[in-house]
Amino acid sequence: MYKVVAQDGRAKSAEFHTVHGTIQTPVFMNVGTAAAIKGAVSTVDLNEIGTQVQLSNTYHLHLRPGDELIKKMGGLHKFMVWDKPILTDSGGFQVFSLAKLRKIEEEGVYFNSHIDGRKIFMGPEESIRIQSNLGSTIAMAFDECPPYPSERSYMINSVDRTTRWLVRCKKELDRLNGLEDTVNKNQMLFGINQGGTYVDIRIDHAKRITEMDLDGYAVGGLAVGESHEEMYYILEETVPYLPVNKPVYLMGVGTPANILEAVDRGVDFFDCVYPSRNGRHGHAYTGFGKINLLNAKFETDDRPIEEGCGCPACRTYSRAYIRHLLKAKEMLGMRLIVLHNLYFYNHLMEEIREAIRNNCYKQYKKSKLENLKRGVE
Repeated sequence: MYKVVAQDGRAKSAEFHTVHGTIQTPVFMNVGTAAAIKGAVSTVDLNEIGTQVQLSNTYHLHLRPGDELIKKMGGLHKFMVWDKPILTDSGGFQVFSLAKLRKIEEEGVYFNSHIDGRKIFMGPEESIRIQSNLGSTIAMAFDECPPYPSERSYMINSVDRTTRWLVRCKKELDRLNGLEDTVNKNQMLFGINQGGTYVDIRIDHAKRITEMDLDGYAVGGLAVGESHEEMYYILEETVPYLPVNKPVYLMGVGTPANILEAVDRGVDFFDCVYPSRNGRHGHAYTGFGKINLLNAKFETDDRPIEEGCGCPACRTYSRAYIRHLLKAKEMLGMRLIVLHNLYFYNHLMEEIREAIRNNCYKQYKKSKLENLKRGVE
């Protein structure tokens, strides 16, 4: 059940009740692709830094260690020792981005594994069966993420096929949720809106999938090459055609500025690899922009990554020490920055929820964006 508790313009804060606990939105989902956050961050750490939801990937877990093995181990929650909500991405994006050889048919996609080259088939039913074996809280529908840019005729055909696939996903999940040995019989399904930068195709698709009365709706196929302004415009035009009484998820986004702008356009859920990927390369997020701790100017800087930050890294260690760890190729350096970045994102979402609930989101967003542009000393 999804209940909006506060609204400020189009920005909304809600409570989304699931079998694995209530999610306060807007929320950032920490990306644990292969059932772990890259950067040696454990589920104990995730609890400490205020993580509400974790995202794992169907394609990767199907290839290794195998979804049937995870089902035997009691499902993904038990396997990774995480009792809060998990969203599983359908694997569609990875099929289209990682597989060098692939063939799209009405029944699904034939492709070669990026690990060992073996031939694999994945369609709507296969994706949903894998996600059911994983037992995630929220399953994503299997869709095609069309390349950017795409011809209008290609986009229309692709979106039509994605809609037909969504019907099959819903039917298969309903069947699996009724079986005796299903890990999570309350698994939810989110559909995905596609259409590239063609606003009319996006709106038409939003109307069609809204009629299916799903548990939530995602906007996919953005942040794939179009400008930020184009992305914001698509959200502005499309989100009003998705149900107001269901969560809206912007897939694969993004920077703190992207999140602030998308919240203002009615988005609830976000995920992105930036905090962990950039952290592993020495880049730390702060309220005044991003800093590169490998820079020589931090060599003798005894301040924390960000003054006043309550993350495990900032409470204890200096920029100079963390820089030393990175230069020495010590894993602890990466781990500390990833922890800081994930804490920063989770804390940002807390501030966003508070601003919406205090009816001052516009002022908060303006101030936050100005600070992010200022830069760090």
